[in-house]
Amino acid sequence: MKFRTFLITSSLLLSGLAWAGPNDADHKPMHGGVLTTVKDIDYELVANPTTLRLYVRDHGKAVDVSKASAKLTLLTGAEKQEVDLRPSGDKLEATGSFKVVSGAKAVAVLSIGGKQSTARFVLK
Repeated sequence: MKFRTFLITSSLLLSGLAWAGPNDADHKPMHGGVLTTVKDIDYELVANPTTLRLYVRDHGKAVDVSKASAKLTLLTGAEKQEVDLRPSGDKLEATGSFKVVSGAKAVAVLSIGGKQSTARFVLK
C-alpha cells in the first residue's frame, strides 16, 4: 500500500513539471508596436504619421518577407485609408501621410509564399 501511495504522489508531483508550449513572454512587441498573433505567427505593426512597418515572426524568428506583399487598411472613425506595404529588409513598409490615432483599427492582409493571412490591430 505504501508503494502505491508513493507512485501516486510521485506522478502528481512530476506532472507539474510538464511543459505544454511556448512561454507567453515570447509574445512581446520587439519594435515598440502593437502585436497580434494569428495561427502561431506574430505580427507587429509599428505605426506613426509618416511610416507604417509590419514585422512578421514565426516562433520568435523573423519570416522572410522579401517576396511578400500586404495591404493595410486603417480605420479611424468613419475614415478609411488603404495602403500597400512593400518589403524593406526584414519588414513590410510604407511611407506617406497616415492618420494614426489612439483607438484606430488596422487590418493587414498579407500574401507570403502564396498563402494569405489577415491580422487585426487596435492602435494604442
